[in-house]
Amino acid sequence: MARGVVRNHSDEWDVLGVGVGPFNLGLAALLTRVPELKAQFLERKPQFDWHPGMLIEGTTLQVPFFADLVTMADPTHPLSFLNYLHEHGRLYHFYFLEKFQIPRKEYNHYCKWAAERLASCRFGYEVSSIHLEEGESSSHFVVEAKELQTEQTKTYVARNLVLGVGSSPHIPKRFQNVSGANVFHSADYLTNREHCLKARSITVVGSGQSAAEVVLDLLKAQSESGYRLDWFTRSSGFFPMEYSKLGLEHFSPEYTKYFYDLAPENKDRVRAGQALLYKGISANTIADIYDTLYEAGIGGGEAPGVRLMPLTEVEQLLQTSDRGRDSYQLHCRQLQQDAPFEHTSEIVILATGYEHAEPACLRPLEPYICRDAKGRLDIAEDYSLKLRTSGENQIFIQNGELHTHGVGAPDLGLGAHRNSVIIKKLAQREVYPLRSRNVFQQFGVNR
Repeated sequence: MARGVVRNHSDEWDVLGVGVGPFNLGLAALLTRVPELKAQFLERKPQFDWHPGMLIEGTTLQVPFFADLVTMADPTHPLSFLNYLHEHGRLYHFYFLEKFQIPRKEYNHYCKWAAERLASCRFGYEVSSIHLEEGESSSHFVVEAKELQTEQTKTYVARNLVLGVGSSPHIPKRFQNVSGANVFHSADYLTNREHCLKARSITVVGSGQSAAEVVLDLLKAQSESGYRLDWFTRSSGFFPMEYSKLGLEHFSPEYTKYFYDLAPENKDRVRAGQALLYKGISANTIADIYDTLYEAGIGGGEAPGVRLMPLTEVEQLLQTSDRGRDSYQLHCRQLQQDAPFEHTSEIVILATGYEHAEPACLRPLEPYICRDAKGRLDIAEDYSLKLRTSGENQIFIQNGELHTHGVGAPDLGLGAHRNSVIIKKLAQREVYPLRSRNVFQQFGVNR
């Protein structure tokens, strides 16, 4: 055994979670009412922190507060958002606020509050590898994790795993070779905000909610700072996310089941046509951007310089200089006109989305992992990863099943339902009700 490794097989967990984002945090909370299951969750960050670079003042969740860690499975749970408000003396404040969408900063604080009350969640532990040890009578996963504060590696043994597949900022390959502090992903916006306000020109690339929130924040500060602001997207417009009541029913257990049962060759095609269900901009944010632009022109005034251009592909990004200051030259193309043009900007903010990369700690298990025809994880309807093993050990996937379960995979509102399904499989009983009828629509022919 390597020096500095602590191994204790006598302490075996029924379930061990890797990563503590909102979904695994919700699972940890719901498992507090399942005493027969012994659980532990490990997270490399020193504390819970949800997209800290995008906790912009005034931004809200895009789902109602019911999409907390537990309410959609158990409204009576002590770690509900309403109980959080109660314990902080804010129930009447929230009552008079009369809003369903809560401030993003408050959601993050709520999750921190819940994490502090869950002894099963351990922060500052980075999982480095996972192995499956198979015996004649039983088998288990062996998980090695380094405690970052002491740099000591500890070994955990568990019958089952739950992987919280967190998202990481995605930067297209054509931009990855650009060096410099003035090109960064929108995920790091707040860290760089003060630096942005001192620039002469800023360009935001992308058209999703993150891009819109960054643009709105920069628009509000533009009159004092005086920078030029450009917003480019290859999308055909700055369109709102689908938010009609019947449209929202796509984020339901029924639609998830309908999508899962589709033929595999149909799933990618169906999902490709659903971008505005989860990739658009909230109508309120679009309205706020328009209102800010309008107010800048009252009395004949105008903003120091604003340009919003859809149908614009940024093909190349090169470092250059502008009047003695480092800047970047963007080689762009207007797609419908097929017209190239160049644009220079001191700061470039890439709101180019997120990706869900498979955790590196899974690599030792590759011989056991089943994959689909495109090499993606093959995930069962109950969110367990299909494995080539005769044992009863299971690996459940949180937020890595977009290709198998559809658009609801990353949605906070379905997190409690998914956790209820996982708990049913782990406990071999229905702990939290899984109702078959939750929406008014019927998504397919009953068979």
